[in-house]
Amino acid sequence: MKIAAAQLTCVPADVRANAAQAAALAASAREQGAELVVFPELTLTGYELEALAADPGLWTAADDPRLDPVRSAGIATAVNVALPSGGPRPLIATLVHDADGAHVTTYAKQHLYRHEREQFAAGGGDGCFELGGIRFSLGICYDNHFPELTGRAAADGCRVHLASSLYGTGDGIHERATVHPGIAEDHGLYVVLANHVGAAGPWTGCGRAAIWAPGGALLAEADDRTACVVTASV
Repeated sequence: MKIAAAQLTCVPADVRANAAQAAALAASAREQGAELVVFPELTLTGYELEALAADPGLWTAADDPRLDPVRSAGIATAVNVALPSGGPRPLIATLVHDADGAHVTTYAKQHLYRHEREQFAAGGGDGCFELGGIRFSLGICYDNHFPELTGRAAADGCRVHLASSLYGTGDGIHERATVHPGIAEDHGLYVVLANHVGAAGPWTGCGRAAIWAPGGALLAEADDRTACVVTASV
């Protein structure tokens, strides 16, 4: 299976505009032969925590019609959103749909980063699913810094780890380049990293969406400035 990792500059707090961007990137991935494309953290809104706290209209469920452009792109997608939790705070969650637009699974971020703890609820379980005969695991940004999460995924028979993230310039460049090949090396997983590029809330995404093979060899990597997808076979 060929898989794509996406990077983009989100339009702040504009679900429809970002869904359109994601759909265009999904179409590009499909044209390149990919069967699954992974998007960065909070793709549909950008990393706009104050806006998300103030406006529940920005929260997105798996059946939200604003996701239709992505669901109808003809490729499986893993899109990260602010997900209604049934309580006063949303979850940061990845919604997986197959190539026909059917909902496959939802995974909510377990390890919230600093200020996220004040505005989001934490998830309580791991995210694993099967597609095309391959078993996948899910992690969202800071989740990927906890080796027990990817260790459980490997023990559960997962072969590919999908990381929807926001790594900025500065320290994020080093973290991005060490955490993910480390997962590949330590747990024998393919690792697919989607990242923001350019302005992302208070950060500047460093781009370089990438895919690593088990053992840590780099298979594909984007640049640090262009909205695009990169692909590799697993």
